[in-house]
Amino acid sequence: MENKKSNKRTNTVKNKGNVKNNKNKNSNNVKNTKNTKNTKTKQKKKMSARKKIVLILLLIILIAGGVFAYKTYKNGGGLSGMLATAVGHDENTKKNLGEFKCLVLGISTDEEGALLTDTIMVASYNPNTQKATLLSIPRDTYTGNTPSRATAYEKINSVYSRHEDPQDVLDEVNEITGLNLEYYVIVKTEGFIKLVDAIGGVTFNVPIDMDYDDTSQDLHIHLKAGEQLLDGDKAEQLVRFRHNNDGSSYPEEYGDNDTGRMRTQREFIMAVIQQTAKVENIFKLGQILEVAQENVITNIDFNVAKDYIPYAVEFSTENLLTATLPGENTNKNAAGTWIFVHDEDETAALIQELFYDRDLEQPTEEGTENTTGNETNSTSNATGNQTSSSRVSKADIKLEVINGSGNSNKLQEVVNELEGAGYEVYRTGTTNSTSKTTIINKKDAADTILENIKTTLGVGTISNSQSSSSKADVTIVIGRDYE
Repeated sequence: MENKKSNKRTNTVKNKGNVKNNKNKNSNNVKNTKNTKNTKTKQKKKMSARKKIVLILLLIILIAGGVFAYKTYKNGGGLSGMLATAVGHDENTKKNLGEFKCLVLGISTDEEGALLTDTIMVASYNPNTQKATLLSIPRDTYTGNTPSRATAYEKINSVYSRHEDPQDVLDEVNEITGLNLEYYVIVKTEGFIKLVDAIGGVTFNVPIDMDYDDTSQDLHIHLKAGEQLLDGDKAEQLVRFRHNNDGSSYPEEYGDNDTGRMRTQREFIMAVIQQTAKVENIFKLGQILEVAQENVITNIDFNVAKDYIPYAVEFSTENLLTATLPGENTNKNAAGTWIFVHDEDETAALIQELFYDRDLEQPTEEGTENTTGNETNSTSNATGNQTSSSRVSKADIKLEVINGSGNSNKLQEVVNELEGAGYEVYRTGTTNSTSKTTIINKKDAADTILENIKTTLGVGTISNSQSSSSKADVTIVIGRDYE
């Protein structure tokens, strides 16, 4: 009996313990359920907060994107508008930008270690008209005061090597041209090579076979005529070529020796601009800037450059006008040194035309010119013919040929035809594509001359647009109708 009672008490205690444990378990389960609910509630709140943050960020992005898109539209749209907006421009920034001008020097090292400027150019760019100019300065240009006692030391290509100070060259060019240039860009040969390689090479039509060797400078030029893709090494050969090992050079109609080289340099720079401006090269900007940082010397402030770059990306080489400083080569001095003596009057007229009057003349779609400024109609008699003061000799007429055909090969074809007919083509350039060829009488060329030019070309509309500041007697704008 006692054992039974004892067992009952034991079981009762166990049961009470089990009940208590069950209560504790139930209590824990309730707590766990509450914790789970709290955790889920907190997670929902966090998710809700995250969604709000994401929505706010999206809203900010949309607003910012809308503002950016609107500003891009106000800045002209396209890549140019995007870049202008990105650097903080508004629709008035471009309007307040003037023409940018600078001196461009290409430097190589000769056999004695002297730094010579093989390329000397004045470059200009107007973001509002999208017009640009390249004026070549012959490297033998005399900078002294007495040509009869000239020495090689006084040629402009040796100025930089004296003190390695670009300001010295800048001062000489300003003295010669009358321009007040403030900026300079010096490109070392190594940098030029790397730049061409960075943009994937440049397709260019090499004008003649080039075969030249100079072991003292480790310069070896071996190029075949014709269109081809030039890498950096071949590009250097192209722009440094003057003559072959046998003494032959560019044909006279192209421009012999230095004249031919300057023309090739200008045309190659045009090709480099076209290649660099391609959209795919925008993504190579970092590499291009790295090349520039290592191989370019300039005093152009970044804030100045960033104002022009957004608009320069839309520049077309059709709006690039090129020319060479007027003058003559001579060795009539005590040392028999060949120098180039620029013509002061012709230089002044050319500078006026290139850098000051150019924006006054805008070719229309038909290739004629709408003019403003110091221009008047030609003098005519009752029958519509020009007065007897008109010149009739081909040798007296200076022609300017502007290519608006859209085909770069047409320019040389026209020049060859005109020079073959006995005319002097003193300057060439390019302009926007136009449908019809126009022969513009800018001074006092006779009707017989104008008609002869038209017959020579087989096409052309004759117009009169007198300009006292123009060095050209007749400007010919080649249209797409020229065959």
